[in-house]
Amino acid sequence: MDPLTLLIATVDTAAAKPVNLWGALGCAVAYSAALLATLDGFADLILARDDAPAGRLPAGVGLKLGSKLAAAAIAVISAAIVLALDSNWFAFTSLTIAFVVVVGLGVLVMLRHRRVTSGSGPRLSG
Repeated sequence: MDPLTLLIATVDTAAAKPVNLWGALGCAVAYSAALLATLDGFADLILARDDAPAGRLPAGVGLKLGSKLAAAAIAVISAAIVLALDSNWFAFTSLTIAFVVVVGLGVLVMLRHRRVTSGSGPRLSG
């Protein structure tokens, strides 16, 4: 068998490999858990800022937020690697876009809350 025939046979076999739906489901669960942990950390940060004197956060709140964000990053990165190794590019792309959009919205809410509470944001009259 010549090398070209072997290469074509290998590519045809690799392309015919079906997508692992159970793996995609597990990765979707990991993405959603990481998303909820991230948003929960953001909520903890917003609530702690309201309760903290002079805008300083207690060390425990910072540690709690950091651990949630680290766990979320580990879950998302490992799930993305699994999806990429499985060549499930649709799930990889859609879950990553959804994660980035929702976390981006959470960051925007946090920034808006900070601006409103610091006094430089828009005031509601009424």
